[in-house]
Amino acid sequence: MRATFRTLAGAFALASATFAAVPASADGEVNIYSYRQPFLIQPLLDAFSAETGIKTNVVFASKGLGERIAAEGKNSPADVLLTVDIGRLDGAKQLGISQPVVSDVVNGNVPSEFRDPDGHWIGLTNRARIIYASKERVDQDSITYEELADPKWKGRICTRSGQHVYTIGLIASMVAHHGADWTEEWLAGVRNNLARKPAGNDRAQVQAIFAGECDIALGNTYYMGLMQTNEKEPEQQEWADSVRILFPNSDDRGSHVNLAGVVLTKNAPNKDDAVKLIEFLSSEGAQKIYAETNHEYPVKPGVEVSERVKSWGAFKKDTLSLADIAANRKTASELVDKVGFDDGPAS
Repeated sequence: MRATFRTLAGAFALASATFAAVPASADGEVNIYSYRQPFLIQPLLDAFSAETGIKTNVVFASKGLGERIAAEGKNSPADVLLTVDIGRLDGAKQLGISQPVVSDVVNGNVPSEFRDPDGHWIGLTNRARIIYASKERVDQDSITYEELADPKWKGRICTRSGQHVYTIGLIASMVAHHGADWTEEWLAGVRNNLARKPAGNDRAQVQAIFAGECDIALGNTYYMGLMQTNEKEPEQQEWADSVRILFPNSDDRGSHVNLAGVVLTKNAPNKDDAVKLIEFLSSEGAQKIYAETNHEYPVKPGVEVSERVKSWGAFKKDTLSLADIAANRKTASELVDKVGFDDGPAS
C-alpha cells in the first residue's frame, strides 16, 4: 500500500518527528511541507482538489522544514513549501532549496512587489503587524511603533519572543527606516516597557490583555478574526472583545506588512501539479477563501477583504520593500540578543 504524508495537527520538534514516506513519482499528487497550520490551509487544498482532481499531502511543522528539504536533497518528496514571513521565504532561496516558478498565470495574479525577482518565492497574502489595545485601559486611537519605547508604556506591553520571525520582520523594518544604532536604543526601550518576559503566540498576548497583565500587545491582524470566530474555544471570543486594533504609523509611513507565501522546491517530483497548485492559490477564487476563511489581505488586485476585516478599519501600508526587510533580518536578530530582549524588562 502506498504511504502518504500524515497531516499533523500541531507543532512538533522536527528532529524527533517521524514522517510517513511519500512516493517520489506519485501521479496526480502534490506533496506539501507547511509552516502554516492545517486548519488555515485545508479549505484551500480541498477547493484545489475539487477543481483539479489532484490530491494534496501535507506535513506540518513549526520549524526546520527548510533545513529538512536541504538535507533530503534530490530524494526530497516535497513539491512546495508553504510558509510565512519574508524571512522564511527568502531563507528558502538562500538555502538553495527552491526553483523559479515559471507561470504567466502567477505573474498575472501576483504583483511583482510580492514576487521574488527571480521567481523563487511567491507571496499569497498580506498581514499587518498591529497593536492590540485594551478597550478599558487605553484611550488613544492612534499609535506608532516608535512610541512603544516611550516610558508611558512601562510595564504595559506584551509580545511574543523577539527572535520569532514575526518580531524579527518588524525590527528589521525599523533598522531599514532608522538604522541599527537607533533601533538598538529603541528596542532596549521597548524591553524596559514589557510587562513580562516575551512568551506565547499572538493570541496569548490578547489573553494577557484580557487578564489585565498588560494593556497593549503586538500581533498580526488575522489572529483577531481567528479569535472572533472560534466556536470551539469561545473564551477566545471574549479575549478578542476586550481589545481593539490600532494600525501603527497610519499618519506617516504606514503599518509594517509581511507575507505568507509559497516556494516551489528545487527537486519537486511532481513539479507540473505543484505549479498548478501555486497558480490556484494565486487565483481569484483562492484569494477569496484566504480573505473569508483566514482573515488575511489578498495580494491579487481587485479581490476584496472580508467584511470582518473591513470592520477593523482601513490602514496605510508601509511601502518598504520586502528585500530591505530580508536584508536587515540578521542585524535585527543580533540586536534582540544584544539588548537581552527576551530576558524581559530590566530590573
